[in-house]
Amino acid sequence: MEDRPWLSSDHRADPVIDLLDGLGWTIVSTPEANIHMTSPDGGVYVGWLPEDPSAWVRDIVWRVQVLPADGEVWVQEFGIYTPSEAVAGLRAALVAHSSR
Repeated sequence: MEDRPWLSSDHRADPVIDLLDGLGWTIVSTPEANIHMTSPDGGVYVGWLPEDPSAWVRDIVWRVQVLPADGEVWVQEFGIYTPSEAVAGLRAALVAHSSR
């Protein structure tokens, strides 16, 4: 078996924010330190919610919500120990396969 380092959470949103900022997404920070990001077409929302009480009750810090043009809304949520790079990877895959 190969010895390789695995991603681990650093509890930072920078990889996702940097990716989405570079793609022209709207990024809004709240006074509570939560960050809300929306795609230019409004079809995708990504939330970094470290201070959202309703998210913490469910052990969630990341929320990705997609409204496909021809489908039902789907949501993926990630906990505090999910590496930011993994969430950024999901976002990159969605952008690469976007039909919009």
